[in-house]
Amino acid sequence: MSGPLTAARAMAAAAARLRAAGVADPARDARLLLAHAARIDAARVTLIAPEELSPEIAERYEKLVALRAIRVPVSHLVGEREFYGRRFKVGPEVLDPRPETETLIEVALSERFSRVLDLGTGSGCILITLLAERREATGLGVDLSEAACLQASANAILHRVELRADIRHSDWFSAVEGRFDLIVSNPPYIALDEMADLDDEVRRYEPPLALTDGGDGLGAYRRIAAGVADHLAPGGRLVVEIGPTQAAAVIALFAQAGLVDIRRVADLDGRDRVICARSG
Repeated sequence: MSGPLTAARAMAAAAARLRAAGVADPARDARLLLAHAARIDAARVTLIAPEELSPEIAERYEKLVALRAIRVPVSHLVGEREFYGRRFKVGPEVLDPRPETETLIEVALSERFSRVLDLGTGSGCILITLLAERREATGLGVDLSEAACLQASANAILHRVELRADIRHSDWFSAVEGRFDLIVSNPPYIALDEMADLDDEVRRYEPPLALTDGGDGLGAYRRIAAGVADHLAPGGRLVVEIGPTQAAAVIALFAQAGLVDIRRVADLDGRDRVICARSG
């Protein structure tokens, strides 16, 4: 390539390299990684497109693109992921927030709540989003991973809800006290025999603890169903994310636990994504 290495030429070369590596959206990723390498907002990348890259930025960019080409997630490379209009710090110790989970947020926000419990909080994106949207609410987020608890605590500070968010290390309900008018969870729901079929970057770089229960994918829902009666206030709601084929099984578990008004909610792609139930 003759002539100066401008931002535009570097992005074009990076996109071609990522496309050849099988990355799903190479142009977007090339833009995001250049913004990170140049330490600017992604919206400003087009403004620097005609400019020549400094050797320092070019070197950082080359390393980022090389890692993305072997399918390290963009969020792990830049250290954050957007969710419901906010940026959350993430890393290999927590599940990446995904757009599909915003369906759970919409369902949770459809009614008033004052006290929320997030089971398996991970990055804290669900709990923190709900508290940021409902400034009068308080909440508790629990996770079996101590590293995830640290990440969730950092995100609570980042979004200025730390005074209303209690983050605890807990195996589901083991360290939970009291009752809540809203309990939410995006638990590990991938069956062990489905793990091999996941995208490379999910299977290799996301924490297995947040992906699978090591069994049939319903273990977390059994644990939730077994403990929810002791922690859901009368008339309170339980809202959980599910895999697209799990609705009938999860509905049956929740009905056996005595929950009522059980319904399924589809995501924007029309797939079953959320189960909502209420205490009797």
